[in-house]
Amino acid sequence: MPYKRKTSILRCIDWPTALLYLFMVVAGWFTICGASYEYESIGLFDPSGRPGSQLIWIALSFAIVFIILMLDADFFSVFAYLFYGASVLLLIATIFLAPDIKGSHSWLVLGPLRIQPAEFAKFATALALAKVMSSYGFQLMTFKNVLRVFAIILLPLACILLEKETGSALVYLAFFLVLYREGMSGYVLLAGLSAITFFVVSLKFSDTLLGAATPLGEWLVLLLIQIIAIVLVWLVRHDSFPAKLLLYLTAGAYLAAYAASFFVTVNFVWIALGLLAFTGGYLLFLAFKAWNARYLLVLLFATLSTGFLYSVDYVFNNVLEPHQQTRIKVSLGLEDDPGGAGYNVNQSMIAIGSGGLYGKGFLNGTQTKLKYVPEQDTDFIFCTVGEEEGFIGSSLVLIAYALFIIRLFALSEKQDNTFARVYGYSVASIFFIHLIINIGMVIGITPVIGIPLPFFSYGGSSLWGFTILLFIFLRMDAARKER
Repeated sequence: MPYKRKTSILRCIDWPTALLYLFMVVAGWFTICGASYEYESIGLFDPSGRPGSQLIWIALSFAIVFIILMLDADFFSVFAYLFYGASVLLLIATIFLAPDIKGSHSWLVLGPLRIQPAEFAKFATALALAKVMSSYGFQLMTFKNVLRVFAIILLPLACILLEKETGSALVYLAFFLVLYREGMSGYVLLAGLSAITFFVVSLKFSDTLLGAATPLGEWLVLLLIQIIAIVLVWLVRHDSFPAKLLLYLTAGAYLAAYAASFFVTVNFVWIALGLLAFTGGYLLFLAFKAWNARYLLVLLFATLSTGFLYSVDYVFNNVLEPHQQTRIKVSLGLEDDPGGAGYNVNQSMIAIGSGGLYGKGFLNGTQTKLKYVPEQDTDFIFCTVGEEEGFIGSSLVLIAYALFIIRLFALSEKQDNTFARVYGYSVASIFFIHLIINIGMVIGITPVIGIPLPFFSYGGSSLWGFTILLFIFLRMDAARKER
């Protein structure tokens, strides 16, 4: 049998993705220079300054890339649970050992070195999720497997929440996009999106009154629940008479209540609750009549959604920290706090707007040079891109991210085994969530929760974590081409 020469790893690696990584790392270093360079005291390459420190992190990241590419791709599958267990233990240790830094306990201090275990737990969780979902005979939509998958995701998420690092915890919701790709019911995603919508609407309009001192937010959410329930009933049967009946009843009840409000006091919330109660009873009747469990799922959705609505106020006031409440209120326009919680976002938008079309040029950003934007080289690094490189430079960075994430999704779909596919989708989803939340935070459309922009924000933990996350997948993809 003739000897088959092994293909070089350099030929098998996906170079478009690797070059995009290199571009973002280099552009990130220049952006950190623009955000933190001090002309008279510290040079660009001085390791005591942030640009110099980042160069060290970048050099070590390249060493990590070399080590990962030299390992066999099966190494990550064999030791997936070991990586996951070690990361969870490290997260638990961080809760008790980490000092209080800006209100969170998420950094382990080892002499001159500080590491954030939450950044490394992402790739470990992705490996564990891929491992369990690639096991023999695995079927996602069984009760046992749903519990296993949710436990893998929620355990590190809970640990990070106990560290009071809400932003990093939210990133773990990216794994639910992976579950959807692997067969999770779309109803679960609908429930999640509905919960976010209900939360925002009920808070946004909680102080606005309708009719006889009826809270508009409460009525709007109840109406949304009724509408979604009708749509779901329609989906159960496309020629659905029950959905038409509920639709006509809802429209008729509200029109009658609106007409009556000209003569008597009408509480629209009670109208909405009455309609939901009727809908629930009707769904129960249909479930037993047609022996169709999907009607019970719609009933469960309506019931849990109504309960969620009336828990929003308690969660907001008793579970969230005061600074988190303020940030959400500022983001929703419920408070105007330009000198407090809204200061970072206002200064960030001023910096981005001042860059204009072409920007002020490298190291010429006045807003960043005068330190007007807090955390401008970490969480708010994108405002430096906007000020120094302008609209064109910002657009190029966003285009690079878009190509990068699309490429990751495309490579994930090409994988010839479940382990690599699930891990690839996890990687792409994590980068996608990071990008959406960070850019949204910087331009004021999402609350300020403090997560880094991949490859741009200053810090060794985030750079190493993202590098490991990415190149484990690129090593798996290279193995596909080697076979």
